[in-house]
Amino acid sequence: MKAAVLREFREPLSIEEVAQPIPGADEVLIAVDACGVCHSDLHLADGDWPQLVPITKRPLILGHEIAGRVVEKGSSVDSLNLGDRVGVPWLHWSCGECEFCRESNENLCVQQKITGVTVDGGYAEFVKAPASHTVKIPDALPSADAAPLFCAGVTVFRALRHASIKPGQRLAVFGVGGLGHLAVQIARELGALITAVDVSDEKLAHAVSLGASAALNAASVNVVKELRRAGGAHVALVTSASKAAYDTAFKSVRPTGILLVVGLPSEPICFAPISMAASEIRIRASSVGTREDLRHVLAMAANGKLHCQVASRPLAQANEVLAELRNGTVSGRIVLTPR
Repeated sequence: MKAAVLREFREPLSIEEVAQPIPGADEVLIAVDACGVCHSDLHLADGDWPQLVPITKRPLILGHEIAGRVVEKGSSVDSLNLGDRVGVPWLHWSCGECEFCRESNENLCVQQKITGVTVDGGYAEFVKAPASHTVKIPDALPSADAAPLFCAGVTVFRALRHASIKPGQRLAVFGVGGLGHLAVQIARELGALITAVDVSDEKLAHAVSLGASAALNAASVNVVKELRRAGGAHVALVTSASKAAYDTAFKSVRPTGILLVVGLPSEPICFAPISMAASEIRIRASSVGTREDLRHVLAMAANGKLHCQVASRPLAQANEVLAELRNGTVSGRIVLTPR
C-alpha cells in the first residue's frame, strides 16, 4: 500500500510502498477515506516534543484523525461489520484496568497506545486498529468532515466541557484555526459570549460567521486591554501553539477565571505565582478525549451543530501540507485522501 513514512525527525516524509497491515483477532483493517493533518503531526515530524521523542516509533506512519471503512476484521470481532464507517483517534488503545481508566479518564491511561506515535497511523491507504477503540461514524456525516473531529473536535469539546461554561459567560478563544473554529461552534451551543483572537483577519471573519460576538486581531489591537475592559474572560481557551498567545491569554482572564491549555508550544509556558494567587486564576489542561467524548462530538456534527472547515489533498502532497501548517497558512483543517 502507499503511505507517507517518517524515517528521520526533521526530514521530509517518504511517499512509498509499504506492507499492508494484517489485523489481529481483535482488530479491524480500515480502508482510509480521509486523515486529518494535525499540528501535533508537525511537532512529531520535527521531533520538538522531547517527551514524545523516546516513544515515537520509527519508521512511522503519521496521522491520528482517521475516517474510513472496515474491509477486514479479526476472528474475535463481533461489534463491527464489513463496510461500517469508523474512525480512529489519538487514543489507539487503553487498558481498561488502570486507575485512570476506572475513573472514566481512559485518555490518561498509563499503558495507552497512541495512533501515529507508538503505532502506525492514517497517512496511508490502510490502517489497522483495535475494534474496541474505533468509533462508528454517523451516516449523515461524510468521512472528510468526520476525520478532524477525532482529535481537533474532541480535544476542544473535552476542554470546554471541563470548564463548565455557563450561558452568558465570556469565553476568549486564542487561535481560530483548525481547533479554534470548532471551539467557537461548541461554545456557541453552550451559550457563551465568544471573543475570537487571532492574527488573521480571514480566520477572525470566519469565527464571527460561526458565532463569535467579537473578534480581535492581536497584531493590531491590545487584546488584554480590550478583554479586560469587558470584564475579563471567564474562560480563555488557547488553541495556538504560541507561547505569546498564552502570555496574553493569562493576562486576559478575570479573577477566579480559567485558562485552558490545549495548544502545545514546544517551549515551556510560565506565569508568576503571585499573579496566579492574587487573582485565583485556575489553569486546566486537556488531553484529547475519551470514546464517550467522541460520540458526543460526532452526534453534534451529525445533527448540524458542528461543522469542520475541510479541504482535501492527495496523500502524495503530505509534505506540502505540513509546510503550509508550519507557515500558518492553513484555515480550518486539511485532510489527506489516498487518491
